[in-house]
Amino acid sequence: MSADQRAIELARAAARAADKALAVDQVALDVSGQLPLTDVFLIATGRNERQVSAIAREIEDALIVDGAKPIRREGRADGRWVLLDFSDIVVHVFHEEERTYYQLERLWRDAPVVDLQLPEQAAPAGE
Repeated sequence: MSADQRAIELARAAARAADKALAVDQVALDVSGQLPLTDVFLIATGRNERQVSAIAREIEDALIVDGAKPIRREGRADGRWVLLDFSDIVVHVFHEEERTYYQLERLWRDAPVVDLQLPEQAAPAGE
């Protein structure tokens, strides 16, 4: 079984919003075959607590505009690991240190990666 199209569209919209807030190392995993509760995990990283919170806010605002409502939010006050549960997708916004420590990609390494279709980053001038 694979993630439904709505979940993939929401993951892409969330990734675009995270990208706008300068998130790094984004990856989306299709966990629909392993979890009955959600289809996609989106994982993104912020470099500090303020950025983690800003990324989470940007994602939540964008998905609400797309008609998705968060059913649960966790960790916003600390800005170290924010979890946003939209039922079809669960977004994990990590501080760099927490992402390295928890290694969700390793835990879910058997899950297929979802193409987020983010624009390629332009190389800096002179490279």
